[in-house]
Amino acid sequence: MTELSLNILDVAQNSIKAEAKLVELFVLIDTAKDILTIEINDDGCGMPADILEKVADPFFTTRDTRNVGLGVPFFKEAAESTGGSFSITSETGKGTRVKATFTLSHIDRMPLGDINSTVETLVFYNTHLDFHYKYHLDGEEFSLDTREIKELLEGQPIDAPEVKEFISGYLAENSNEINKTQTF
Repeated sequence: MTELSLNILDVAQNSIKAEAKLVELFVLIDTAKDILTIEINDDGCGMPADILEKVADPFFTTRDTRNVGLGVPFFKEAAESTGGSFSITSETGKGTRVKATFTLSHIDRMPLGDINSTVETLVFYNTHLDFHYKYHLDGEEFSLDTREIKELLEGQPIDAPEVKEFISGYLAENSNEINKTQTF
């Protein structure tokens, strides 16, 4: 994968397949500590210990359409190749937590990429789910929580054109305000 937002999309898709009702995506950047942390949490079906043990093995997958599962192994390798770390915890019936930490300035760190489009894709193509997205950079942050938006919409679909336009604008405006001229 060429950018971390695609890894996020892949892991979040696993959450959706695990029948999560809520997926949380957190992007935390601390330039003083030279750290980028990405965390994806869900309340899906979770994984038993024997599956959790193998999930980072590229030659293991629970899918029957192919013999490899590369999403989690690529994400793990991307973090560890920067001197960062990767962890995945899961409990059957409770959900899964994936956390990847990257050395921000490391030459091998992939760019974060178009995280706003990733969030939009998840929200607009999975309207039956809820997403909580938080972006934090050096003490400034914003979040988007579809539970709050759906409550305000009073039954109007979250993927209605005017709602999509609002959400896209909200993400762009807030990330531009926080990032200023920096790209990650």
